[in-house]
Amino acid sequence: MNTNAGLYIGSCGRCREAVHAGSACQALGKLFHSACFTCTECGRGLTGEPFYLVSGRIYCDKDFLRSVVQPTPEVCGGCGLSIPDTVLQARGRSYHPSCFRCPTCRRALEGLPFTVGPDGQPYCLRDYHRRWAARCAACLEPICPLQGSKETTRIVISDRSYHVECYDRQVNHV
Repeated sequence: MNTNAGLYIGSCGRCREAVHAGSACQALGKLFHSACFTCTECGRGLTGEPFYLVSGRIYCDKDFLRSVVQPTPEVCGGCGLSIPDTVLQARGRSYHPSCFRCPTCRRALEGLPFTVGPDGQPYCLRDYHRRWAARCAACLEPICPLQGSKETTRIVISDRSYHVECYDRQVNHV
């Protein structure tokens, strides 16, 4: 006969009700009713079982691996669908590699130099310059870097931009 079965031994760390000897377990430096010491996800009793504590939540080994260790799938910033495998990170967002494209030519930008336009969209360098570069006041074409170059030179006079060649032609014909 167990004479300690009705003996009050403390309060449950979960429900705060009285805990009596014989219906309790001890974990995490606290007492629990055996029925209260359960997995946060599935509710399985964890008395005498392995468990994990993450951010104040208790998990059985199966739910710990499924819910905590395996991250939830990323959502693509291009199409809005989940990304189950390869994630391309750009501009602080996640993308399917095939969704990270220039909005003008639709060319995939993975592994290529790109820049972000004033509209917040990523552009290949060629289309960025065609769309957003300053326009020459003489020929009205965009002032872009030459093939293979990353820089360009322009002449600005009275808030008007010129290609160097276009400015030279205007000066020499005046």
